[in-house]
Amino acid sequence: MACLFLAVSSLKLTQVMKKVSRFLVACFALTALTLFAGSPPITITVTTTFDYPGTGNSTFPYGINNSGDIAGYYVDTNLITRGFTRLHTGVFSNPIVEPNDTGGFTRAFGINRSRNIDGDFFNVADNTYHGYFRTGHSYTQFDFPASESTDLFGLNDAGDFCGAGLDSVSGIVQAYVSIGGTSSIISLPAGATLGSAHGMNNSDEVVGIYEDSAGNFHGFLRDTNGTVISPIDYPGAVSTTPQGISDRGIIVGRYNNADLVLHAFILKLPHTFISYDYPGATATSFNDINIRNTIAARYTDTGGVAHGFIAQLQ
Repeated sequence: MACLFLAVSSLKLTQVMKKVSRFLVACFALTALTLFAGSPPITITVTTTFDYPGTGNSTFPYGINNSGDIAGYYVDTNLITRGFTRLHTGVFSNPIVEPNDTGGFTRAFGINRSRNIDGDFFNVADNTYHGYFRTGHSYTQFDFPASESTDLFGLNDAGDFCGAGLDSVSGIVQAYVSIGGTSSIISLPAGATLGSAHGMNNSDEVVGIYEDSAGNFHGFLRDTNGTVISPIDYPGAVSTTPQGISDRGIIVGRYNNADLVLHAFILKLPHTFISYDYPGATATSFNDINIRNTIAARYTDTGGVAHGFIAQLQ
C-alpha cells in the first residue's frame, strides 16, 4: 500500500502522537458499492476532483460546510504542510500558515458557515502541536486544558468544536469536545488507551475513534445528550475511523481490513454501511459530509500522491 506520512524535519515526535497520526493523516468516478441487508438503493457520484495548485502537492480535503466550502491541507514535495480553503466556486485560498508555526506544519480541518476554520500547527521552540482558530485573517491559539499537545478537528456553525489532546499527567491522548465555551473529555469505553474526536455537526453530535487494549481502533458517536455509542465497526474491518457527521446524522469515514488497504464508508445508524473505493486508487477516505449529502474526500494514486475529490450521495 502506498501511503503518505507527513514528516516535520528535525522534530522529535512522541510515539503516542505518531500512532494518532497514522490514523488521522494516513493516506487515502464510481465503483461497485457494498450494501448490507436492509439498505435502500444509494448512489455515489464523483462530481469534482482537485489538487491544491503546485507541482507534486498531495491534497487532503477535510471539513465541508453546508454551502460546500472545504477546509484542508496540502503537503508539498519538501514535506512542508500548509492549510487551505476551497470555496464551493472552486477558488482556493492562499496557503494558510499559523503565525506561530516554526516547523513548516499548519493544517486546516473544520470550516463552518461563516468560513471560520480550525486546525493545528507545530512550534519548534516547545516541540508541541497547538490548536488554532482563524476568523477572517485573525488567528487565535487554543490548547485543551492540561494538554501537552492539541489538535482541533470538527467545527460547527455555533463555534463548538472537537479534537484531541495529549494529557500532561497520564500521557494518554484524550478525545475532547467544547460546547458553549466549556471543554471536556469524552468518556470512552473502559480500557481505551487513546481517543480522538474528528467530526461534529450542528446538533453537537461528535464522531471519532478510540484504541482498545489490544491495539485495535474503533469508532464512536457522542450523541446530543452526551451519551457515547460504541463501538462503531465496519463489518469485518480491523480498524474503523469515522471522520465526519452531517446534520442528517449520516457518518462518513474510512476502514481497513487485514490487508491494511483503506476504503471509504458511509454509515446511517444503526447498521446501514456502504463501502466505496475511488477507481484505480490505492486508498480512499470520506472525510466530511454536509446537509446536502455532499462529501469532502481524498484518494491516493499508485504513485503515492493524495488528491481531493467531491462526491454526491443520492
